[in-house]
Amino acid sequence: MNQTFIHPTAIVDAKATLGQNCHIGPYCLIGPHVTLGDHCTLHSNVIINGHTSLGSHNEIFPFASLGHAPQDLKYHGEPTKLIIGDHNTIRESVTIQPGTIQDRGETLIGNHNLIMAYTHIAHDCVIQNHVILSNGAQLSGHVNIEDHTILGGLVGIHQFCHIGKYAFIAGGSMIVQDVPPFCLAEGNRARLRGLNSVGLRRHKFSSETLKFIKDAYKILFTDGHPTFKDAFDALQLTDGFKVSSEVKILGDFINASSRGVTRP
Repeated sequence: MNQTFIHPTAIVDAKATLGQNCHIGPYCLIGPHVTLGDHCTLHSNVIINGHTSLGSHNEIFPFASLGHAPQDLKYHGEPTKLIIGDHNTIRESVTIQPGTIQDRGETLIGNHNLIMAYTHIAHDCVIQNHVILSNGAQLSGHVNIEDHTILGGLVGIHQFCHIGKYAFIAGGSMIVQDVPPFCLAEGNRARLRGLNSVGLRRHKFSSETLKFIKDAYKILFTDGHPTFKDAFDALQLTDGFKVSSEVKILGDFINASSRGVTRP
């Protein structure tokens, strides 16, 4: 049974699509090309516009603005998209913008993410799953953040940067190059400070896997290889690279980086 509630002060365009059992609070505004999945909650003063779609069980707090035109001078009104998955929490005054035709044409937000207050996610970003963006995180365009990453408060990320899975970015850091999976980065401009050991243990990585990752980090960053190619070649010869998918992910990420990798 559909028990969708729309507050009398909310404005929902007749062409918008709302799923089952949504709650649209006071003074919300939903545009004509918006799709909301089932069980979405908009608390109050939420504005969703553009070609924006949300999956199910998303909760959006006051003054969030989703789907408005990118802050990109090359954008001239093209019908680009913002696509948001399921079970996301989007807190107060968050801004998320759609893509541009110069890139993928869409901004993608996955599932089970926590996006805290005052965060900005610019055009053509990809936020995967189980990501935490703490208060005031600022993402430039074309940023890719992989699963289970945590950004501390007031982190800034340069456009086109790629943050690997299970990475941790300390509060106030400025990221100008790719941050490898499983690593901890901190500073302005950020440097690697080792592995995200606490996060990996919390996600129940085995002691054997942690050892493999630690050994791989040493080969890649502290053994003094002249280039990353030399380090990657050395890594490929190790048992860790041959038997551990995590070590292969780490090595392949670094080998594929086009922007350059954050170093210790």
